[in-house]
Amino acid sequence: MPRTVNLNADMGEGFGAYDIGDDAAILKIVASANVACGFHAGDPNTMRRSVEMAKARGVSIGAHPGFNDLWGFGRRRIDTGLADLENMVAYQIGALQGIAAACGTRVTHVKLHGALSNMAAESYDIALAAARAVKAVDPELIYLAQAGTEMIRSARDIDLAVAEEVFADRAYEDDGMLVSRKKPGAVLHDPAEIVAHVVAMVRDQAVRSVNGKRIPVKVDSICVHGDEPTAVAAAAAVRKGLEEAGFAVVPLPELGQ
Repeated sequence: MPRTVNLNADMGEGFGAYDIGDDAAILKIVASANVACGFHAGDPNTMRRSVEMAKARGVSIGAHPGFNDLWGFGRRRIDTGLADLENMVAYQIGALQGIAAACGTRVTHVKLHGALSNMAAESYDIALAAARAVKAVDPELIYLAQAGTEMIRSARDIDLAVAEEVFADRAYEDDGMLVSRKKPGAVLHDPAEIVAHVVAMVRDQAVRSVNGKRIPVKVDSICVHGDEPTAVAAAAAVRKGLEEAGFAVVPLPELGQ
């Protein structure tokens, strides 16, 4: 039996009349969708369209909460109190749960977005506040979080189910953190390079830094970003590469089955 792995993408990241990415095409490839909840992107109508499309494709649905930063697409760091952060995350999960219920389905996981995710990866206190919010809303939710970071440690400390994630199109620093998007080479664009990067991470259960350092991590899920021009081609190539390497791509709730 092939080893199972999850392939996920962030979506519903338009707003009003504006769309970002080809969600319909990405949903034919991935097994889990992380839907923006109205703070960094998204709105009730966009959220509903995303949930309905994911449900129709049998793709598991996750909340994708971020900072309240439409102009910066949630990629600007915001200094906020831990109680405020916890409430902000819980609020966004609840919003998507309401939309999912209206569509006759449910939210199965949560993945933080952008700067909020990066800050939680580095800070145990921020990570713990976010993890507490997830567990308080629904202790059955899976916390999809960056592998080998404070997010994983905080989730385990409160017995929250966690899936460890790596990024198909992102480069890594020697400490296991993502290379800042402000630096050249932070985002990979060539599908062949991305596939080799992904298959190596899943096969070796490790990431390789830009300086060649091998960093062991558990790889449960791979994120393919849907907002890059090469996103659909890269996602399709990644899925094909994983399956050819003997890995079965499944929704998050089916990992390990």
